[in-house]
Amino acid sequence: MGSEKRINDQRYIAIGLKVAYYRKLNGLTQEQLAERINMSTRYISKVETLSIAQPVSLKTLFTIADLFKISPDTMLDFRM
Repeated sequence: MGSEKRINDQRYIAIGLKVAYYRKLNGLTQEQLAERINMSTRYISKVETLSIAQPVSLKTLFTIADLFKISPDTMLDFRM
């Protein structure tokens, strides 16, 4: 279970990096993104923080992808 948790944590962190990337690309602050997707700024901050593996629900992921006009699979592409 330990290696599975580490892999999933890495995936959550990768999603957080993509959220931060697309948020900045679209000229939004964390506060603005949080408001637009009806989440707290604290939650967005946790998602984007590299040292925190904050899980993201599919509903939230879809909402963020729709806001940025990207396909949800873009957020789930973990190939390097």
